[in-house]
Order: sequence, then structure tokens, then C-alpha cells
Amino acid sequence: MSSRVVVVTGASSGIGRAAARAFAARGDRLVLAARSEDGLRQTDGDALIVPADVTRRDDLERVRRAAVERFGRIDVWVDTAAVMAYGKFEDVPAEVFDRVVTTDLLGPANVARTALRQFRDQGHGTLILVGSLLAHVAVPYMSSYITSKWGARGLARVLRQETRDNKHIHVCSVAPGSVDTPIYTSAANYAGFVGRPPPPVDTADRVAARIVRQADRPKPEVSVGATNRLIEFGFHALPALYDALVTPLMRHGGLSRQEIAHHDGNVFAPKPRVEGGPGRWGRARIGVAAVAVTLVGGAAANRLLSRKNPG
Repeated sequence: MSSRVVVVTGASSGIGRAAARAFAARGDRLVLAARSEDGLRQTDGDALIVPADVTRRDDLERVRRAAVERFGRIDVWVDTAAVMAYGKFEDVPAEVFDRVVTTDLLGPANVARTALRQFRDQGHGTLILVGSLLAHVAVPYMSSYITSKWGARGLARVLRQETRDNKHIHVCSVAPGSVDTPIYTSAANYAGFVGRPPPPVDTADRVAARIVRQADRPKPEVSVGATNRLIEFGFHALPALYDALVTPLMRHGGLSRQEIAHHDGNVFAPKPRVEGGPGRWGRARIGVAAVAVTLVGGAAANRLLSRKNPG
């Protein structure tokens, strides 16, 4: 294995932290960036640490410059930075909605602009943007996050088109489903109940392994999640059934029964996070989720059969 120079933005927790550690285990040289310097040092104290906010272009330029000054190049840049807000669209304060979109959509744009400029200068590089299943489907109570992720997915597609002139520059995406990370409890919340990842829930390490594989063998986009494709199919092929099921499923699966007062979470500033989010499920709620997935899958199968046998 050859050692690469890897920048990870959003490396202070969750998928970013897991990805940084996976690259370090491979022997790559790391440059880690996020708003929380303490969180970055907990991720990997031996890495080059550059506190930065992806919403600030000057911060990202400092990250790029520090990496090149220390290592001479950047081979891979992974962006996992994200914040989230729960609540009906009209209940989420406008400034919170705007800040989520700024971080989760304009943030990746800022990262891409900085990374691609470096890749053009050196003639190669791989940009990996970590998106979400929610860039492919919609669910209630997460309007700002979904708006951002849909936009970021479109941006990634455009960037792949615009870098076709250099076969050594790659723009890749990773789309996880539910992942057990602190983002759910750190999110701004105007829904009244603490958020959590609906089942089935993957580990951050599993997503990190796919990110490393993207760096090894770049593909346009990979999906991580056992039911991602089924959910996407239901969203596109059975919209009426999907919309009838998604709100009650979100209430019972995406929101816990733990009440919480309205707050802006870590949207505007970093706050301490606890690794290992609320991805714990009892048998009853797993059963509800299994029934819902079975209904969607059965309806999808019936629709496919009716298409094959129209008579």
C-alpha cells in the first residue's frame, strides 16, 4: 500500500472520525479539520489538526495550505461535515434553517472549490462527498437537511461532468442510511422529542470502510444501508403509499419518546458530543419497522408483477 495524504473535514465525531481512523490504520497521512479542536485531538492526536468551519472559505484555504506545506500535496479530500434540525418546516426558525443549508450545501461547495483547485494544480486527486439516503428520498421534520442533501447530490453530479477532462481527478459520493452517530442528539430540535436513526442502523465504521474503498477504487456513488434501495424504490414507484407510511414511521422511528425543549443544538457552534448515538431499539419498534418495510416491499413486488402481466 502506498501512503496517501488525506484531508477529512468534519473529522471531530461520527462518520468523519471513523473515516479518519480507518485511513490512519491504512497508513495514510492525515489532515483533520472541524470546528472543535478538542474533538479533532480525540480523533487522532498524531494527525495535522487545523480547526476550520466549512462555511468559511478562508478556513478551508488554511486547511489546503497547511496540508500542502506539510506534505506537498493532497491525494484525497473527504467531506463529512454536517448539522441537522428537527421540526416541521414552519416551526424551525428561519435562521436555523438557513444555517443548516449553509453548512450542509454551501459547505460541500466550499470544500469542492478548494479541493478541485488543488487537484487541478497537481493533476490528480479524489474528492469524496458524504451525502445521505435523504438526498434520494424525503421524510417529514427534516426539511433543511433534506433540502441541503438534495442540492449537494446535484452539485456532485455536475462536478463529475465538469472533471471528465482529467481522468486522474475523481468526484465521488457516499450515501449512508441510518448510522449510529451523535448527529441526532446534537441536532437543533423543534419537534419536541429527541431524534434518533430509524432502523436498520449501521455503524460509522461500516460507512468509513466504504469511504476508504471509494478512495482506493473511485465510483460515482455508493449506497450504504440494507434497505436503502427498497426505500428509494418505494419513494419513486409508490409515492402515495410511501407518503402515507413515512410520517407515522418517522414519528415512531426517527423520533424517540424522550421529550425535549426547543433548542438550536450545535447548528451555530460546536458542542460536546457523545459517540454512539441513540441507535438502540426494542423488539416492538423493530417489529413495526419490519412490518412497514414488508408492506412497501410487497406493494413494490405486486406493482412489478402487474407490469409484467398486464392482462
